[in-house]
Amino acid sequence: MIQTNYNPDVLSCLANLSNDEVFTPPSLVNNILDVLPPELWSDPNAKFLDPVSKSGVFLREMAKRLMIGLETQIPDKQKRINHIFSNQLYGIAITDLTALLSRRSLYCSKVANGNYSIYDGFNDDQGNIKHELINHTWQNGNCTFCGANQESYGRNDALETYAYNFIHTNEPENFFNMKFDVIAGNPPYQLSDGGNSRSAKPIYHKFIQQAKKLNPRYLTMITPARWYAGGKGLDDFRAEMLQDKRIRKLVDFENSNDVFPGVDVAGGICYFLWDRDNKGQCEVVNIIEGKNVKSERNLDEFSILIRHSQAIPIIRKVLTQRENGEKKLSEVVSSRKPFGLPTNYNPLNRGIPCWFIQKIGMKFASNNDISDDNNLLDKWKFLAPKSPIAGQTDFSKPVGFYYDGNTIIAKPGECCTESFIVLGAFSTEKEVLAYKSYIFTKVVRFLLLQTVVSQDVTRNNFQFIPDLGKYESEYTDKMLIKRWGITDEEWNFIDSKIKNIGNNQTSKVDE
Repeated sequence: MIQTNYNPDVLSCLANLSNDEVFTPPSLVNNILDVLPPELWSDPNAKFLDPVSKSGVFLREMAKRLMIGLETQIPDKQKRINHIFSNQLYGIAITDLTALLSRRSLYCSKVANGNYSIYDGFNDDQGNIKHELINHTWQNGNCTFCGANQESYGRNDALETYAYNFIHTNEPENFFNMKFDVIAGNPPYQLSDGGNSRSAKPIYHKFIQQAKKLNPRYLTMITPARWYAGGKGLDDFRAEMLQDKRIRKLVDFENSNDVFPGVDVAGGICYFLWDRDNKGQCEVVNIIEGKNVKSERNLDEFSILIRHSQAIPIIRKVLTQRENGEKKLSEVVSSRKPFGLPTNYNPLNRGIPCWFIQKIGMKFASNNDISDDNNLLDKWKFLAPKSPIAGQTDFSKPVGFYYDGNTIIAKPGECCTESFIVLGAFSTEKEVLAYKSYIFTKVVRFLLLQTVVSQDVTRNNFQFIPDLGKYESEYTDKMLIKRWGITDEEWNFIDSKIKNIGNNQTSKVDE
């Protein structure tokens, strides 16, 4: 029997601490480093920083490339190692544990000046991979730097505080007192904000903004793709990213498992290249079932980032061919809590008929607890769940959104809790049924999909869908394709992204 020895890369085998702190596979790191100019690896003066080092894989893979690129300039291997480790590679670890792991990956010793370190010139145990256990700066229950909740992260000195060094300072340039050519890494994604059900707020954007303060020649980081259209507190960050002409490449993965096996990050993952001295259009690369779909475009054509380049001409057609006076459905759909009733409102046995979550169904609410500022109560209403795709995080698979099983036609006099939003309200049952058929078309649900990167859907997600004004008959995809001039190729793309609903809907539009 022939035996084959298999010596796997330990950094390929690491389990992630959580979905918030994801270790980066070496293969992904090398794909990211490939977007940098190749001449960097033969520049003995180039300086590289990973400000969010976890396993040290970015620094290790950089070292490998520099060892090859500098071979002709510094032929002696040990001298080359000494030069690279002392003058070119720098890291800031996110925790004490990852600092030890990062040093082990780069220096072959968790102690930079230890007996087994492959570079013996460091005077301390940290070397060029720094970490200091620091505390958050609390104000009104939250950290002024990262927004961490004091109840969750106000810990004693024996526990990790998750006060990440790189973003807990107003002067990041003081870490190493030098200019960097490249900043690269995979920052922590979120922190608990102490909200209901231990909700979390994004934090990755703070690392990107801090890195830009250092003004490197190149910046590349891996982040969740939720910033494209959603995320708590990300509106300003999204606007900054979309308007920044220095973002020259964006690589997008709808399914996080394509880059982080076994890790479920809702909405997918992306990485980008920010090029300080080279403004222009961005090359957007969508990775779909292992295939690359590329396009050059301005990211700020819309107020959110449209993930798929194939969707942009469809959206343009729909928006430019709206008839005079047609609104967008984002002006029609209700806000959250359309009747002022929270999700956890206690149902009553009598009062105003009220729709609760599905396991409760129709119960009642007190008239004194209901607000009806938009005069919806006495109309026919089309109700839809606020989280219609709960449980689906992989947007590479077709999305359904709405169907008979999760939507409700509420009669005049009926209300609902925050579990639902009112997609439309009408004077007659005929109108609400016609409107329902419009919402159920694949074209409309496709336009909705372009704004959705998480399970929640709000009124703003309907910004690309025209309000037709009058709803008098049943709507079909065939009618909308003709109305908006959608081509066969565009329809095939729409059809591939949206689930069939009902027994009478097929995946093709009849001629």
